[in-house]
Amino acid sequence: MKERHLLYLGIISPIIFWITTIVCGLMLEDYNHFTWLVSELGALGTRTQYLFTAGLVLSSILNIFFVIGLYKYCKMKQLSVIPILFILLYSFLAGPALFPMPLKLHSIVGLPFPLIILAPILSLILWRKKEHLLKIRAVAIISFIIMLLGFSIFFPNVLNGYFGLKQRFLYAGWTVWSVYLAFRFLQLSINDVRNAK
Repeated sequence: MKERHLLYLGIISPIIFWITTIVCGLMLEDYNHFTWLVSELGALGTRTQYLFTAGLVLSSILNIFFVIGLYKYCKMKQLSVIPILFILLYSFLAGPALFPMPLKLHSIVGLPFPLIILAPILSLILWRKKEHLLKIRAVAIISFIIMLLGFSIFFPNVLNGYFGLKQRFLYAGWTVWSVYLAFRFLQLSINDVRNAK
């Protein structure tokens, strides 16, 4: 599969994540996306456990292939692959999906995921010489700020009672970053094909 086709998965993976959480939320009576955790959608014994697990695992797998596409393109363009590797951390969410609440492994296997916040920052640092090519500065900053809001979960007095909303900021920042990178690298890839003709 060409890297151009893999890049589309950076759009599809977040769509599957959000559709999964919205549909599962509708299936659970009284579920509130602003106050409840995402993981509660797949908790042991819930009617949405298997649907949630399937959706998150699929989204995580597609994210891996998206990263492979980005990796290949970055290698071709002589761009640092380090920012790309941090996007791979989203796929660690398959772990908490496979080990649902309240299993002990649930809170352990997803621990690397929040480090995804480093992806946009590292791109600003390591791709700065290619900024004219990538034009990602504004979106990288916006994505970082949205993800940073997700770290308000560590401050109980901030948006008290809205833990679900705070948690979703991290997913929203990842979504913005993933979708933008997919669009931008697809544009560059299409331009390369045109220029080669």
